[in-house]
Amino acid sequence: MGGTQPIVTDAVSLQVARRHRAALLRDIQMFEQAIASPIGEPGWRERVSTRLHTLRAAFAEHIVVTEGDDGLYAELLEHAPRLTHRVKLLIREHAAIAVAMSSLQRRADLAGSRSGDLRACGGEVLRALSRHRQRGADLVYDAYETDIGGET
Repeated sequence: MGGTQPIVTDAVSLQVARRHRAALLRDIQMFEQAIASPIGEPGWRERVSTRLHTLRAAFAEHIVVTEGDDGLYAELLEHAPRLTHRVKLLIREHAAIAVAMSSLQRRADLAGSRSGDLRACGGEVLRALSRHRQRGADLVYDAYETDIGGET
């Protein structure tokens, strides 16, 4: 007999992460729609700033849901300690993405910043979020042999 424990796929932290993942995706999509809309539209910068603020709050909640003492990563590592390095990578990404979003928020709230630069930086944040979400989904799959959510 091997020393592995059976993986429980109905774990509370996994259920919470699934619900949160769907909500975070909606906030990402709303920000993406705002940043992709025509720069010349009245209120463009304000919409971008508002959607980014909402996204930042959702991402902060994502960090709590995943990194908290009772979070997904703690539970995942209890069942699959072999994934420690990948969890640490995701935690580092959390910090980097949060800093990038904070910097982008300052830029969005600064009237003198160029809208084209704001859009370009917003695209970089969206790409980082996309990569992070995929790595997180892959990690959960590898740990639990289940899909965290098939939304695209």
